Amino acid sequence: MKATTAPELQFHEALMKVFVCSEDVARAIARKASDRRYPARAAIIRQGDDPSAAFLLLAGRARALVYGIEGQLVLLHEFLPGDFFGALATGDHSPEDADVIAMETARAALFLAVDFVSLAEAHACIAIVLSQSLLRQLRATSMRMRERTTLSAVGRVHAELLRLARLGDGRTIRPSPVLSALAVRVQSTRETVSRTINALERRGIIRREADALILVAPHRLEELVV
Repeated sequence: MKATTAPELQFHEALMKVFVCSEDVARAIARKASDRRYPARAAIIRQGDDPSAAFLLLAGRARALVYGIEGQLVLLHEFLPGDFFGALATGDHSPEDADVIAMETARAALFLAVDFVSLAEAHACIAIVLSQSLLRQLRATSMRMRERTTLSAVGRVHAELLRLARLGDGRTIRPSPVLSALAVRVQSTRETVSRTINALERRGIIRREADALILVAPHRLEELVV
């Protein structure tokens, strides 16, 4: 029997963690998957590509981006470890509707669409994790649409800073957000984001450090989400 290499073992362990499955099931899944690595800013999917592969993000972050009618970048989805994207069903021949870009060094399992559907039919753990991923994406899309229609551009910046801080200890955003990336997330301009951050800093609501943004008074920031 062929010995399992260290990268293969790491791949199996990553699949076991995502699907909460046995080693045998992880090996069966891995036999139908390719272990892919992407450097930051690399294109995982190109808009207009034929939909032939499904992706499971194992590490890093990725974003589905399109250009608006005025040339601005529009964020459709943000993918985190455990999220799926790409061709998740057979019979859909519509071209990919967005670029999916790695926002940092990323690792993904790549499946042919037909293989992915067969695996989901054979293993309930895949179908469960897929449905959870799609539900997260739907909720995130609904939240962005709601904030886009109910909050000002400045209010969306405030809301996003609170959301990013709550991913950690509720006060610290590390690393400090890149202004241009933050602007894409809130569907605004870098200039608006920069002015908003500077105003919050002058008022003592946030503090910038070398590698982090600190919410000094998160309760005051919550009051500004309008």
